[in-house]
Amino acid sequence: MQTLMDLLCSWVSLLPFDCLQLRFMQEAFLCILLCAPLAAAAGTQVVNFRMSFFSDAIGHSAFAGVAIGLIIGVSPDWTLPVLALGIGLGIMALKKCSSLSSDTVIGVFFSCVVAFGLALASRIPSMVKDTQVFLYGDILTVSNREILTLFVLSVVFYGFEIFSYNRLIAIGIHEQLARTHRIRVTWYQYIHVGLLTLVVVFCVKAVGVLLVTALLIVPAAAARNLSRSSGGMFWFSVLTGLISGVAGLLISAQDWAGTAAGATIVLCACLIFVISLGTGLFKRKRKI
Repeated sequence: MQTLMDLLCSWVSLLPFDCLQLRFMQEAFLCILLCAPLAAAAGTQVVNFRMSFFSDAIGHSAFAGVAIGLIIGVSPDWTLPVLALGIGLGIMALKKCSSLSSDTVIGVFFSCVVAFGLALASRIPSMVKDTQVFLYGDILTVSNREILTLFVLSVVFYGFEIFSYNRLIAIGIHEQLARTHRIRVTWYQYIHVGLLTLVVVFCVKAVGVLLVTALLIVPAAAARNLSRSSGGMFWFSVLTGLISGVAGLLISAQDWAGTAAGATIVLCACLIFVISLGTGLFKRKRKI
């Protein structure tokens, strides 16, 4: 593991940027190469399923996850993803067994998670410092183990997308119609929500709770403006995530910028969205 990381970091150091000569920047660069495109890819289905609020609910579970870990003496690296998975699958289960809309179900869970996290935090004054990294994100402190975990998650997620992308599109359009085509709707929905939850949890480390939704939604929204098909939207989204992630990290490391990496990454994605919006309007005018 360490030898592989040393090799990858040595390749990153060959890039013509002074900031990438530092080991922690090399590791952050590797992390963003995995994290930003992965979040963008996941964002395409978030947009299609109209679940933009979902990532907020999962992201804010960070506070409760950290607090539970401190109370029971277990590392938050374990309690956070376990709690987030429970919340994500709980949202899907409640949506399935009730007549409530997705937004309403997510809103209920969001309120419960935030209130529970704040209640626990109020009992543990020292927790405020521990939650800072989750609130704002700090990709510069990413560990080798987190990069490896993110790589495994990327392989699993992309594999699932390749196998089930068209089926998920059909489910997003009309669930009953998807069932008539013998698509296991419930099975695909639960797996998708589980993987999406883990993507959100790992992205919180990079950009923080406040910006994690933007990391998913903005590249997908830009891709929708630029693409003419669902497949094109997926690849445009991945490309947008990759470009904004790399550009944001490199810009934030410059002396003239000195900005937070997560915020700069999202701003780069927003800039691409504005450009895509202008491109989309220009294409529509030409058709007219």
